[in-house]
Amino acid sequence: MAATRLELNLMRLLSRCEALAAERRDPEEWRLEKYVAALEDMLRELKKQSSKPAPELLNEYSRKVDFLKGLLEAEKLPSSTEKALANQFLAPGRTPTTAKERTPATKTVHLQTKARCTGQMRSELLGTDPLATDDSEELNIRKRKGLTSDEKQSAVELDAVLQHHQDMQEKLAEEMLSLARSLKNNTLAAQNVIKQDNQTLSHSLRMADQNFEKLKDESDRLEQHAKKSVNWLLWIMLIVVCFIFISMILFIRIFPKLK
Repeated sequence: MAATRLELNLMRLLSRCEALAAERRDPEEWRLEKYVAALEDMLRELKKQSSKPAPELLNEYSRKVDFLKGLLEAEKLPSSTEKALANQFLAPGRTPTTAKERTPATKTVHLQTKARCTGQMRSELLGTDPLATDDSEELNIRKRKGLTSDEKQSAVELDAVLQHHQDMQEKLAEEMLSLARSLKNNTLAAQNVIKQDNQTLSHSLRMADQNFEKLKDESDRLEQHAKKSVNWLLWIMLIVVCFIFISMILFIRIFPKLK
C-alpha cells in the first residue's frame, strides 16, 4: 500500500525531530517540543484515516513519538541522576525511519543521551564543569591518555560506582515491578474475600428479615390470644360475682334475722 501524503509528512517531520534530538540543544530551544506535539496530532489523524498503514508500522511510529516525548520530559528533570534513571525506561524505535539510515536514529539518540547523562553524573561527582564535558569518543580517549595514574584510578572507581548505581536502579525497578504484581494479586484476593463476605452478609440480612416477619406474625397471633383470654376471664369473674350476689340474697331470704 502506497504511503499517503499525511504519512509522508509524518515521516519527514519524524526524521527532522530525530536529527534535532541528536544535536546539542540550548535549554531554551523550543522547536523540538513543538515538532513532537505536531507529530502527536499527525499520528492521531493517521490512525483515524481509512487508508491507514499496517498496525506494525503504526506501533513503530507511536513508539518513536513516545520516545521523543519521554526524552523531552527527561531533559526537564532537575538532576542528572533522575535524567539517567528516566533514560533507562525509554524505548527507542526498532526500524530506521528513512532508507538512508542503517540503524534507527532513535537508538543512536538513546545511546548519546545515556552517554551524556553518564558524563554529567561523572562531572558532578568529580566537581568539574559539566559544560566542558564532550561525548565524542576521540576526545575521551585523549583525556584518558593525559590522566595520571591516580586520576585513572579515580576514573575507574567512578565508573565502577556508576555501574553499581545503574545495577541498583535496575534491581530496584525489578523489585518495584515484583511488588506491583504482588500488590495486584493481593488486591484481587482481597476483592474476592470482600465479595464473598458481602454475599454472606446479604444472605444473613435476608434471613434476618424473614425471621423478623415470622416473629411479627407470631407476636400478632399471641396478642390476639391474649386479648381473647382476657375477655373470657372477665366474663367468668362477672358470672362469679353475680352468682355470689344472688346466693347472698337467697341466704338472707331463707334464713331470716334472729330475734
